[in-house]
Amino acid sequence: MSIESKIKELGYTLPEAPAPAGSYVNYTRSGNLLFLAGGIPPLEDNYQGKVPTHTSIETAQEAARLVTLNRLAVIKEAVGSLEKVVQIVTVNGFVNSEPDFYGHPSVINGCSDLLVEIFGDKGIHSRTAMGAAALPLNVSVEINMVVEVSD
Repeated sequence: MSIESKIKELGYTLPEAPAPAGSYVNYTRSGNLLFLAGGIPPLEDNYQGKVPTHTSIETAQEAARLVTLNRLAVIKEAVGSLEKVVQIVTVNGFVNSEPDFYGHPSVINGCSDLLVEIFGDKGIHSRTAMGAAALPLNVSVEINMVVEVSD
């Protein structure tokens, strides 16, 4: 089964890669590594604000899954096909959270679990999950990745 078929089977749609929203590019490539810029979820009220006060943990996990799909769209744009993913190397997840919230890993599990569901062993990665005092546009989650791809 193709990666895009697997995404559909899981009930998701791969979006179009978003245009950068500032003075940066969506990715840079060094050899077979893609360094993906941080991605954010759709700018809807339920994906904005601090976790868990304004955005529930479950909604922030959903936001992390949507960011993951957004980042996969960037990979497809960069190399032409998700079939060229050799390994998700690392994920860095940032959660817009209250100072006394310590569940950052559970929020970023939304991303990590989806990557393993989609890619199997190729989706297993190292990871950082941390809180932030604020994120761009007040989103609840931002995620970047390093991905190994084939030629």
